[in-house]
Parts: sequence; C-alpha cells; structure tokens
Amino acid sequence: MVQYRSSQLDGSFAALSDATRRGVLERLGRADASITDLANAFGMTLTGMRKHVGVLERADLVTTHKIGRVRTCQLGPRRLDEETAWIEAQCQLWDARFDQLDHVVAELHDKERTDGRNHGE
Repeated sequence: MVQYRSSQLDGSFAALSDATRRGVLERLGRADASITDLANAFGMTLTGMRKHVGVLERADLVTTHKIGRVRTCQLGPRRLDEETAWIEAQCQLWDARFDQLDHVVAELHDKERTDGRNHGE
C-alpha cells in the first residue's frame, strides 16, 4: 500500500476545500497576480485575501514576493502528485466495490428470474 504524508495531504485538502482558494489557484494558473488584484477579482477585502493566500502558501501551492508595496502571487513549486495518487487509489477502491455490488445484484437478479420460473411451473 502506498504511504502518504498525512500532514501534507491534510494541508492540501484544507487549502482546496474552499471555493475562493480553488479560484485563486485557477486564476494564478493563467497569470501571476497581486493580492490587490485577487481581492478585487473575488470581491473581498485585502485582509481576507491575504488569509486565503496564507493558507495556500502554507500548503506550498502559492508563493508570494514583494516588490515595493506590491505583493505578487504565483503558483507554488509543489504539484498535487500525492493528492492525485490518493484520489486515484480511492477511485480504484470504490470501482472495485461497485463491481462487486454489480456482481451481487446480477446474481440476485438471476436467482429471482430462476425462482420466478420455478413458481410459475
């Protein structure tokens, strides 16, 4: 079984659990932006956006650098490889369980059909 760093997954999923933060990542995927630009784009205060960016920074999904009075954000160095692997493992687990359920349902359906014929004879 693949081992995942729990704290990294927790931080990533916590960061990604918020629609605004997902939106920030999508926006930064197109181009770098200042915190002011992001706050304006999402209709929130600078303080609110700084908090969102801080969560993304702690998860290494965003980096910031300050030039003069402007703090610019860009996508961070970390990819979501471990998170993708965890999600894919869960998908495989659920697919296997649904395949088993399909098999049970098919067996019950066949048994019902067979039993129905026996009662009708």
